[in-house]
Amino acid sequence: MFKKIISCFCIYWIIHSSSLLAQEDFLLSYQVSGAFSKSEQLAFRDSLERASFIKSLMGDLYAEGYFEFRVQKTYEKRLLSLQIESGPVFNGISLDIRPVMEVLPMALGKSLGSTVSKSLSLQAFQDLRLSILGVAEDTGYPFASLQLDSLVRTNQDISAQLILDTGPKITFDTIRVVGDSKMKPSYLHKLLDIRVGESFSQRKVTNAIAILQAIPYVRISGAPELSFQNSEATLYLPLQDRNLNSLDGIIGVLPNELEGGRLLLTGQFDVKLFNIGGRGRDISLQWQRFNQFSQLLDLQAQESHVLGSKLNLTVGFSLLKEDTTFLNRAFKAGFSIQLNPDSQLRFFSQRQASDLLATAGLAELTSLPEVGDFRFNSYGLGHRLIKVDDRFDPKRGWSTDLSFTIGNKVIIQNTAIPVDLYDNIDLRTLQYQLQGQANHYLKLGDKLTFFQRLAFGTIENPNLFLNDLFRLGGLQSFRGFNENFFFANDYIYLNLEPRFYFDRYSYFMIFADVGRFSNQVQKSPVEYPFAAGLGFRLETQSGFFNFVYALGGSNTQDFAFNQSKIHFGYTGRF
Repeated sequence: MFKKIISCFCIYWIIHSSSLLAQEDFLLSYQVSGAFSKSEQLAFRDSLERASFIKSLMGDLYAEGYFEFRVQKTYEKRLLSLQIESGPVFNGISLDIRPVMEVLPMALGKSLGSTVSKSLSLQAFQDLRLSILGVAEDTGYPFASLQLDSLVRTNQDISAQLILDTGPKITFDTIRVVGDSKMKPSYLHKLLDIRVGESFSQRKVTNAIAILQAIPYVRISGAPELSFQNSEATLYLPLQDRNLNSLDGIIGVLPNELEGGRLLLTGQFDVKLFNIGGRGRDISLQWQRFNQFSQLLDLQAQESHVLGSKLNLTVGFSLLKEDTTFLNRAFKAGFSIQLNPDSQLRFFSQRQASDLLATAGLAELTSLPEVGDFRFNSYGLGHRLIKVDDRFDPKRGWSTDLSFTIGNKVIIQNTAIPVDLYDNIDLRTLQYQLQGQANHYLKLGDKLTFFQRLAFGTIENPNLFLNDLFRLGGLQSFRGFNENFFFANDYIYLNLEPRFYFDRYSYFMIFADVGRFSNQVQKSPVEYPFAAGLGFRLETQSGFFNFVYALGGSNTQDFAFNQSKIHFGYTGRF
């Protein structure tokens, strides 16, 4: 009976071993004995993966102070066996690092000399070891290892030379997309700054994951993987596209201020397309009608990594028609640089033209009107910083966006206005503009998030017109008022909005908006508007349904139910 058991066990072991050899090409068996003991049997997909584990094992011994460990290797087909004698443990070490400097000169930088004469603690030695290996990993040697040579023991301390074994030189191969994402590998190489044939860098791989996590229109659906074959590294990225493209229509029901007792339908239509063709191209279109005669059109387009560079090119055109008073047109072009996954620096130039529409009766004026004709050529600098948990629907974190614009403003003399009214003003002046916004998301539990926004802006020029000023009010800025209700040369406002999530992207919310607006062109008293209301967002299979009910009060609008604003609409995602 005992012989049968032994025979069955041997047969099972042979079959099991054969199965292992068939499935896994490279096996490792190691045993550490002495003051430090450990043993294990492992299987690996390739020899480089096995070498990486051995390197990590040796590093653990160094970190624990076992500087005199001895290794015996034996090979049997695909099996590598290691017999490791740990040796005694040491308290510190004095190093000669000239051999490392000869192999990898940039490993230690200019601040550290070619030798370390003083004794290093175990922690200091570990920090030095990790620093050297980190540089090796970022210069094409991810399997580099460190060894001690010429050891001299003095009590519990040791002096030695530090030897660097770089291992094989590894270069980047192509990036492979695993999943249903339409992102092109050629675009990913530019986006992640990983070029085929360049030296492998672990830092670039780590940064690549952070960059992809910061892109709202794609998500990483699993753990990225690296495959090392023929001294080349292939990065496999499991990516899935998010339904972030949107088709958004909102209808506003407002009291008709020109026809008492009747309602006025206003509207907004937005189209946003992201990552067109999987190459990082974005396009947006916005149209608004915020009163009976006023309309807004805004077009934006962005091309990422122009000509293979790190620059993103942006162009845009906007048109604003303010009833029968004036018409503003602006063309904007610029470029941006992604400093890191969370930070973006942008530069832009803009040409703005504004003209009067209604000129009847202007010949009788004794002073310049509030609205004027002008041309404004400006240059600007902006910076955006985003630190949130989810770019698609943040629930925790914060973001900031700041821009500064400066340029020459030229006032155009309108032939319908008496010429002498322009005598006492400077037709060419310097004008600057500063705008900023900070958003904060405070997560107070699994279902409650407190959203806060602080926004501000200022325009400075000795000859400001009404058509120069910021336009505020409406669903996207200060709720409870018509779209673009306020004119302001200086503003600051705060949005406070607790959100209760009853589904992943669906929530109920209440809000309060408070602000301070000034309008020096019309010499109006400083406004301190306030608003309050409630609403909800409901996620559907193909988008979101939005509803907001708001009340607002200011110097020119009563905080009353007959002045309430209702905004509702549907945002389709595809």
